Amino acid sequence: MGKRVYFFGGGKSEGDATMKNLLGGKGSNLAEMTNIGVPVPAGFTITTEVCTEYYEGGKGYPEGLKEEVIEEMKKVEEIMGGKFGDKDNPLLVSVRSGARVSMPGMMDTVLNIGLNNTTIQGLIAKTNNERLCYDSYRRLLQMYGNVVMSVPSGEFEKILGSIKEKQGAKSDADLTVENLKKVIEDYESLINEKAGKPFPEDTFEQLWGAIGAVFESWDTKRAIEYRRINNIPGDWGTAINVQTMVFGNMGDNSATGVAFTRNPSTGDNKFYGEYLINAQGEDVVAGIRTPQPITNEQKTDPDMVSLEDAMPEIYKELDGIQKNLEIHYKDMQDIEFTIQNGKLWMLQTRLGKRTAASAVKIAVDMMKEGLITKEEAVLRVQPAQLDQLLHPMIDPKAKIDVLAVGLPASPGAATGRVVFTADDAVEKEKEWGKIILVRSETSPEDIHGMNVAQAILTQRGGMTSHAAVVARGMGKCCVAGCSALQIDYDKKQFSVADKVIKEGDYITLDGSKGQVIDGKVDTVESTLSGDFGELMSWADEFRKLEVHTNADTPHDSKIAKDFGAEGIGLCRTEHMFFEGDRIDSMREMILAEDVEARKKALEKLLPIQRDDFVGLFRVMDGYPVTIRTLDPPLHEFLPHTDEEIKELADKIGVSSEKLKTKAENLKELNPMLGHRGCRLGLVYPEITEMQARAIIEAAVIVQKEGIKVHPEIMIPLVAHINELRKQKEIVVKAAEEVMEKTGEKIDYKVGTMIELPRAALIANEIAEEAEFFSFGTNDLTQTTFGLSRDDAGTFLPFYTENEILPADPFITVDQDGVGQLMKMGVERGRNTRKDLIVGICGEHGGDPETVIFCHDIGLDYVSCSPYRIPIARLAAAHAALKDFKTETKGEA
Repeated sequence: MGKRVYFFGGGKSEGDATMKNLLGGKGSNLAEMTNIGVPVPAGFTITTEVCTEYYEGGKGYPEGLKEEVIEEMKKVEEIMGGKFGDKDNPLLVSVRSGARVSMPGMMDTVLNIGLNNTTIQGLIAKTNNERLCYDSYRRLLQMYGNVVMSVPSGEFEKILGSIKEKQGAKSDADLTVENLKKVIEDYESLINEKAGKPFPEDTFEQLWGAIGAVFESWDTKRAIEYRRINNIPGDWGTAINVQTMVFGNMGDNSATGVAFTRNPSTGDNKFYGEYLINAQGEDVVAGIRTPQPITNEQKTDPDMVSLEDAMPEIYKELDGIQKNLEIHYKDMQDIEFTIQNGKLWMLQTRLGKRTAASAVKIAVDMMKEGLITKEEAVLRVQPAQLDQLLHPMIDPKAKIDVLAVGLPASPGAATGRVVFTADDAVEKEKEWGKIILVRSETSPEDIHGMNVAQAILTQRGGMTSHAAVVARGMGKCCVAGCSALQIDYDKKQFSVADKVIKEGDYITLDGSKGQVIDGKVDTVESTLSGDFGELMSWADEFRKLEVHTNADTPHDSKIAKDFGAEGIGLCRTEHMFFEGDRIDSMREMILAEDVEARKKALEKLLPIQRDDFVGLFRVMDGYPVTIRTLDPPLHEFLPHTDEEIKELADKIGVSSEKLKTKAENLKELNPMLGHRGCRLGLVYPEITEMQARAIIEAAVIVQKEGIKVHPEIMIPLVAHINELRKQKEIVVKAAEEVMEKTGEKIDYKVGTMIELPRAALIANEIAEEAEFFSFGTNDLTQTTFGLSRDDAGTFLPFYTENEILPADPFITVDQDGVGQLMKMGVERGRNTRKDLIVGICGEHGGDPETVIFCHDIGLDYVSCSPYRIPIARLAAAHAALKDFKTETKGEA
């Protein structure tokens, strides 16, 4: 093993932004900022490889690491003019995590390491600020005691709260030196009692305890859950950054803050952030004190004091640095800073988390500003993010009862039933469905509850609080810092003035306005900005895959076309039979005793089907429309309860017993592998004939109106060439008869779904008859894995949580198994028919990872539900551009 520890400070560093995988996002960016002359407190980074060694070696440090750390600490001491552990001139450090991608709040941090009952006297003499030193010591005891020695944080809060109450102190800043000494004394006793040993006086013991604890936090429940949600591999590990402490709590000429180089919610090109005078960094994000705005433009209250007003020279320097960082990294940055005795220090820069709307605006604006290319702009917006843009908003016409207003931390609108803990959120979501998590403030421990919630509401915290940052990253609506809420966890309720909202009551949040609204409120579909349209037009320039939609009605088809669909990749004809009275005709057909009776019932269905197809052809106006013939088993169309059976029997004039017997006879032990798909059309060819006739007759009607039509008739669940051959004969015969009768020539195709492993294996044979393939990946996944998607939900979460499977195969295509069958199907099919059109029509077609895979194996199109069309379009562009080398220098 080579070098494990990398130094930064004094304008020089041993790393840079390209070393993200080794130094983590935070470490590589600290190195990069140092290299470009930004004032960064000196420190060093322990690599991610050490984290891997730590776990592989039974949680022990690799040989030689401690000696390397001591050598790097000497360099830090020389640059910063102090000595770690020295009683006269002590140097204090922080220990922070730093994975290669940002995991905000998921891992642990310890500040003020190096303080003990001896060094504190040296720090007092050095700073001439007794209160700062004792305040820093009590913070160290609290953080170290909790993070390293496992003393519950609530125990420390009880002590602090009790002393504040006795002294009449409203905030921590109101405590005197004597008060803080009492807090420290009680904290030390608490640690001794709960941990069974005293807080370590040896400063290097403190350092190694903190390093170990941060490595351990890589594998906490919250970190594992965050990685699962965000598809971050567990073997990446975290780097550790040991950095000189600078103090924002030295008095009124000191401060700490968090900022974004552009507004993370809207994307507006305006410096945006929050700060606190006389505070340490965690005070801003923890929501303990309500922060102040950095710029005058951010003020929402004349009593607010911006950094621009409070410290104009510092603000000017900070504004210059943030502009330079954005130009250097060519992306919106999230920065942390501390002002110590009038000197500005930068503690972090990383790519800023942003909403989908802001991601689109920032990408488009930066391209127009000349910062990035069109290709980079397209790659800047993650396809899955677009889901946020397609969610509903509060109906402007709706009458609303606004209970309170907080900060608009993450946009969108959500209605749900109130819960007060993350654990309750997980449980109640299963029972109630949509829930809203209400907390005083969230912490990383709440990640599992936030993940299932529709939205998050907090009493405290700002736009850069944990709740705000995590909600924006998840694309969830969030209202933060709603101070009007009075939350009572014991009673499971909150109140605003005289109004009490209990657990289970409905509320609505408007994350764009920060409103908390009583009850359920109507919503409307969101409108997409001109920036969105422009970005999508750029994406369309680069993508190779066409994007079609799964739609069964003209309404859905219109929505999909408006979102950019270039055809219908799957029309499920069975869905049409469930509407209105047509189900009765369908049931009459199923219950028919002979072919003639069945044909008579089908004659009633034909004009209904034809009208449905006319509507689809008109909307798609020249785009291909792929219509699947009847697929599900017939028993699905029949009533199941005795009451429903009697009602239908009376309606169609047969006995309940006869109907019940028929329904029983149609039932199958394993219907998904039973009499369905092409098997129905083979046993009852009149069904396929009726559907083919309806399709071609509809095409004739629409073509006569001057609209181009391209029907594609798709035979489902084919496993043998003879199944397709016989079904195709029926379709062609019906089509020829309609065209001869009407004198119209229709350009139609006959193809099949590849949704069984055998079909993929003999794709070369099937392509002799099929003019197109469409992979039905829902069934192909079921039949390849031997899983029932209707039942697998009971254990698949266990599989993904325990990394038995990397992802739910019904959400993202299993590339190693199902994907190989797809690849084989494409290659073998095109060996037979060079011009074979191949697509995918399972819901996988809207999954970004699957879309990229479909591009890689040479598909012509993907098809997905209407609201996932933009996601698929952008993912297809990403697939085409994936080898494009961006000039962005750092990610964190």
